Amino acid sequence: MAKERHSAGALVHDPERDQLGYVMGHEGPYVQLRPVTGGREWDADPALIRPATDEERLTALQERTRALNSASSGGIL
Repeated sequence: MAKERHSAGALVHDPERDQLGYVMGHEGPYVQLRPVTGGREWDADPALIRPATDEERLTALQERTRALNSASSGGIL
C-alpha cells in the first residue's frame, strides 16, 4: 500500500504526541506539524499520522478560537 501524503494545511493526529497539528510541509522522511494553537513545529512520522476525525476538528476549532480570543484581549480570559 502506498504511503498517503498529507497536503499542506491538513489537520492530522500524531499518536506519538497524542496531539493534533496542521501539516506545514514535508522534509526528508518527516512531516512537519504545527500545533492548532500555533507555536513551534515538530517532526512526525508520516506512517503514523492520520486525518483528524470530525470530533477532533471541532475540538481544534474551539482551541484555536480560544487562543485567538485570548491573544486579542491581551491574554485575559
